[in-house]
Amino acid sequence: MKSRSQDQSLSDSRELDRSYDPLTGNPPSKPNKKTIKQRFLKLLPCYRSGSSSSTSQRSSSDDAELSTVCYRPEGLDRLVQQTNFSKKELQVLYRGFKNECPSGVVNEETFKSIYSQFFPQGDSSMYAHFLFEAFDTHNNGSVSFEDFVVSLSIILRGSITDKLNWAFNLYDLNKDGCITREEMTDIMRSIYDMMGKYTYPCMRDNAPKEHVDNFFQKMDRNNDGVVTIEEFLETCQKDESIMQSMHMFDHVI
Repeated sequence: MKSRSQDQSLSDSRELDRSYDPLTGNPPSKPNKKTIKQRFLKLLPCYRSGSSSSTSQRSSSDDAELSTVCYRPEGLDRLVQQTNFSKKELQVLYRGFKNECPSGVVNEETFKSIYSQFFPQGDSSMYAHFLFEAFDTHNNGSVSFEDFVVSLSIILRGSITDKLNWAFNLYDLNKDGCITREEMTDIMRSIYDMMGKYTYPCMRDNAPKEHVDNFFQKMDRNNDGVVTIEEFLETCQKDESIMQSMHMFDHVI
């Protein structure tokens, strides 16, 4: 028979599983696609809430918007090759990026400010810090348009393996090729802080630690205290709920 604490622990774990996605912090299970699309694409000021996800189904107004984009960032053809976005999509994304960041780069404070709009009920600053570092592929304290669209392409349109590799890089805070308990604890605490204190049912104070324990019990196949990319990929690809979350943002733009 399960104890009351075990039942609460299971409830905490299930609640968190329903509450965030490992890539973006958004709900993973059977979400309202329109709501998720609108929330996620707040990062893109050029986004129109009524636009279709299919290029072939764009309205005439969307086509008109695309035709007015004259600026072509340096290396556009290279970005077409590096990402899963078309040239026109990259032009629209660039215009929105420049509207928000005329300097052409996003610093961490601006990134945190944007991300805080997604989770006004909690403190998203630490999770946004970790996310910013994942976007900042050159480790120079800023995210360029190229950094942004390469990561965005993986999150939205990458293969399962690409998305999982990106998520692993997010969790591997010191980028040494493995995830430690300390790193996963920092990630989990930042997620609980981001979700806020008023979730239902209420999260217990030790819930992050219990979630980390569950993570390592599932992922650390050889019980050496760290999770490697091989262990992470193998376990995630066998987990149906994780696989479903990987498809959550398919074709949102």
